Amino acid sequence: MLIVMRHGATEEELQKVITVIREMGYQARPMPGAQRTAVGLVGNDGKVDPSRLEGLTGVAEVIHVSKPYKQVSREWKPENTVVRLAGGVTFGGTDVVAIAGPCSVESERQIIDAARLVREAGAVVLRGGAFKPRSSPYSFQGLGRPALTLLAKAREETGLLICTEAMDVDGMGWVSEVADIVQIGARNMQNFSLLRAAGRVGKPILLKRGIAATITELLLSAEYVLAEGNQEVILCERGVRGFDTITRNLFDVAAIPVVQKLSHLPIIADPSHGTGLREKVLPMARAAVAAGADGIMVEVHPNPEDAQSDGAQSLYPDQFAQLMREVRVIAEVIGRRIAEPASVGA
Repeated sequence: MLIVMRHGATEEELQKVITVIREMGYQARPMPGAQRTAVGLVGNDGKVDPSRLEGLTGVAEVIHVSKPYKQVSREWKPENTVVRLAGGVTFGGTDVVAIAGPCSVESERQIIDAARLVREAGAVVLRGGAFKPRSSPYSFQGLGRPALTLLAKAREETGLLICTEAMDVDGMGWVSEVADIVQIGARNMQNFSLLRAAGRVGKPILLKRGIAATITELLLSAEYVLAEGNQEVILCERGVRGFDTITRNLFDVAAIPVVQKLSHLPIIADPSHGTGLREKVLPMARAAVAAGADGIMVEVHPNPEDAQSDGAQSLYPDQFAQLMREVRVIAEVIGRRIAEPASVGA
């Protein structure tokens, strides 16, 4: 439920609404906005009787949020959420943010070389897995905690922000000490204990769509994070499992505008996992930016043929440089711009 205040409502009237909500046994979430000030009522399992709230001074209307996800929906918050990071990097505004780097951190030389290469081409966030969830238990699982130290060193040398994945509640603590963005991967999209921990960690969360998840399920997973108090969630379309084996996944470009209509949260695209094929990453990244994605997440490796994971979908550095040139043109056509590395590190 959303309690919308009248234009010019006083702070005392606002606080009265908050007090009444708490007296009713629910939680109050004040939401100052550009167009209106509202108070969200959360913690209810069913419909709430609005009569006690409708009669309060300063209340313009009470809106029942119809979606199963509440705080994530446009009904709850009409304006876009803009997630702000160090150095002026923003998701959800005018900028389109490029996140790039290898699938996994393999060595100090590899991750620093990758960071320098993607920064030179125009990325502002470095991706790289310290912990790697793999389908086979015999595949490379990542370096673990030592990789977090290497990511921190890459940030120190290049100024790039860091995005890396937390796989469990214990790892959330380790990752959040280093990462500027904590990623929750597709396999963990419905790991509800991990989502709750993400809601309490105090860092922006990048939440990837599960391989068989509907858009509604993705938004409900995001609701878990917001329900714990963390409003800084970035969604990621990375493809869902289809029946055709020619590509790794079915890259759902249409999910981008659909999510943007349903939710105020920013959404980026991962065409690397969406296709699994290097030559398909560039056209799908271009399509994602044209469709309105707030960013792209691309795997780039200094030597993809030597990569210990996902080499087939990792771009060569010159391919990534070409991609950045192309998406700059597309972003300009639709009234946006690619975030610049020069702004990072402030």
